[in-house]
Amino acid sequence: MLVYLIRRLFNVVATLLVVSVVTFGIFFAVPKLTGSDPALMYAGRETNETALAGIRVKMGFDKPISEQYLTFVKGIFVGRDYDGGTDVTHCAAPCFGYSFKTEAPVWETMVDRMPVTLSLALGAAVIWVIAGVATGVISALKRRTAIDRTVMVGALAGVSLPIFFTGMVAPAIFVYSLGWLDVSNYKPFTEDPLAWLNSLILPWVTLAFLFAATYARITRATMLEVLGEDYIRTARAKGLKEGVVIRKHALRSTLTPIVTMFGLDLGGLLGGAVLTETTFNFQGLGTAAVAAIGQGDLPVIMGVTLLAALFVVMANLIVDLLYAVIDPRVRLT
Repeated sequence: MLVYLIRRLFNVVATLLVVSVVTFGIFFAVPKLTGSDPALMYAGRETNETALAGIRVKMGFDKPISEQYLTFVKGIFVGRDYDGGTDVTHCAAPCFGYSFKTEAPVWETMVDRMPVTLSLALGAAVIWVIAGVATGVISALKRRTAIDRTVMVGALAGVSLPIFFTGMVAPAIFVYSLGWLDVSNYKPFTEDPLAWLNSLILPWVTLAFLFAATYARITRATMLEVLGEDYIRTARAKGLKEGVVIRKHALRSTLTPIVTMFGLDLGGLLGGAVLTETTFNFQGLGTAAVAAIGQGDLPVIMGVTLLAALFVVMANLIVDLLYAVIDPRVRLT
């Protein structure tokens, strides 16, 4: 286990290194392709050549690309100083630079937005896993019945309907027609837990509906395949109760592809649930990335990209470690 963990951690570092090289390369490629000057992006249109030269020196744009990249990576771990000669600005670790538009540290921007995305992604993940796996198992056990057909029709609708459509239909039903919920913007948990919960119920259900539909279809298909395996027939021939056969034998094998999907989906959402945040006007990492792309705010784009990559590779690492726990036939090699 220790050797496997060390090898996987090395792969995580290598993946993040490749992502950082690519994103940093884009940081320089985009201004060159568009004819823009990064120093001008920082200074704004109302400036002069003397001020631009000072910004280039302070931000390190006058140095070779390789040196700038090493300085950028070093800043993530130990911080960095932006030395303009007459003034020095210290950026504490982890330093991802400063926004072109707000001139605020990128890390502070991501930290401010992260609770919104974490609350949205983790809450929805719990709902879609429980609902998706449960309905998929029930559908497989009730194959070719009215329950099976109803579940699959609902799953097909969930997969087919885009998030921005369900994001408009859900408030129309649960807020304006039934009056069960109120429309409200995101409220921090530390300020008011009940308001936090109320602001997230609709986004959770809307996001979970999309993913639960996919998980139900995959669970049903995998469960039907597993139920036809020889070891399931052997377990039944031994006289084990049907509930034990399903729970201890069939379900554990069924969960392996589900866990793989869950790691990828959750890791991606932690990097920013773009459509859901935009639909419900939540100021999370996803909307920060969209705004940065629209404004050409490259430091913010780089920061969110690296953070999203970190979430994905760490989620995959955890999934790989869980394989041996879920399915005893799996061995870490």
